[in-house]
Amino acid sequence: MSEKDPYAENPVIAWREGGIVAIDQTLLPDEVRLLRIDTVDDLVDAVVRLAVRGAPTLGAAGALGMALAAHQARRSGWSASRLKAEIGRIRDARPTAVNLRVGVEEVVPALADGPEAAERAAVAVVDRIAAANRRIGERGADFLVEACGRRPLRIHTHCNTGALACVEWGTGLGVIRSLHERGLLDQVIVDETRPLLQGSRLTCWELDLVGIDYRVVCDGAGPFALQQGLADAVVVGADRVAANGDVANKIGTYGLALAADRAGVPFVVAAPESTIDPATETGASIVVEHRAEEEVTHFRGMRVTPAGARALNYAFDVTPADLVSAVVTEDRVWTPRS
Repeated sequence: MSEKDPYAENPVIAWREGGIVAIDQTLLPDEVRLLRIDTVDDLVDAVVRLAVRGAPTLGAAGALGMALAAHQARRSGWSASRLKAEIGRIRDARPTAVNLRVGVEEVVPALADGPEAAERAAVAVVDRIAAANRRIGERGADFLVEACGRRPLRIHTHCNTGALACVEWGTGLGVIRSLHERGLLDQVIVDETRPLLQGSRLTCWELDLVGIDYRVVCDGAGPFALQQGLADAVVVGADRVAANGDVANKIGTYGLALAADRAGVPFVVAAPESTIDPATETGASIVVEHRAEEEVTHFRGMRVTPAGARALNYAFDVTPADLVSAVVTEDRVWTPRS
C-alpha cells in the first residue's frame, strides 16, 4: 500500500493472529470498525449480510476462509466430511459472485498440508488480488484516454468498486483513481445504488478520502444524467462475466448500460481475470441472487412500505455483451461487442 492509503491501519480484509479481520462495511460511513472473524459461522454471516462484500474482496474472503476452516478443523477435531461441508458453506454464501468460489478453490489444494500451509496460500492469494487492482486501474485509464481524448473526464459509476470491494485501490473506482492521479479526472457521478446504498454510503466515502469531486444521483436519475451529457463514460465493476462477455453486476447496471449506449459514451467494465468465468457460456446461465425482501421494504430497521407489502429484491442484473465497450482486466482489454 502507498503511504497515503487510508486502509493502512484498518485493512479492508486481512489475516491477523490466527483469524480474519475486515472492515464492517454495513457501518460505513458513520463508523470504521474492524470485525474479528474467528469461525466459519462468523465469516458466512459477514458475507451474507454484506459486512464483507465486493467481488475481489469476496475472493480474498474465500481464500482466507480456507485457512480459517483449516485452523477451526484442527481445534475442533472435525472429520474430513465436516470440513468439506464447511468449505461448501463458504463457497456458496453468495451464488452470483464467482470470485468467492475462485478464492476458495485456489487454497483448497493447500489444505492437505495443514492449516499453516493453507494460511500461507491464502495470504498469497490476497496479495495477488491487491496487486492486480492497480494494473486494472492503469489499463482502464489508458483505454479511456484513448477512447475519449486526453482531457479531464467526467465518469459515471454504479455501486462500490473501490478498495472496500477490492482489498486495495479498486477496479472501477481504481480506474477513476488512476485518472485522478494523472490529472485527467473532472468529476464523478455516483449512483446511490439501492436498496443498500453502496454508492452513496461507500463510494462517496472512498472518494472523500482521496479528495475526488463527485455528485450523488438517485438510481432512477442515472440514465437521464447520461442523456443530459453529464458524463464522458460509464465505469463499473462486475461480479461475474460470462464467456461471451455478458456481465452480472449490481442491480441497476443494465439500465445504465442502455443509457450509455443511447448517449454514445463508452460503457467499461473493470474486473480481475478471475471474474471472467469460462464455464458460464452466457449471462442466461448466471444465477441471480434474490435477497431478503426487508432490504427493500425497510431501511435501517424502519418500514418504508405499507405493512404486508411484498418486494422483488434482485441483487444483480445481467448486461448483454453488445452493450459493453470493454472489459478491462489486469492482463488485457477485451471488447466483447466487436
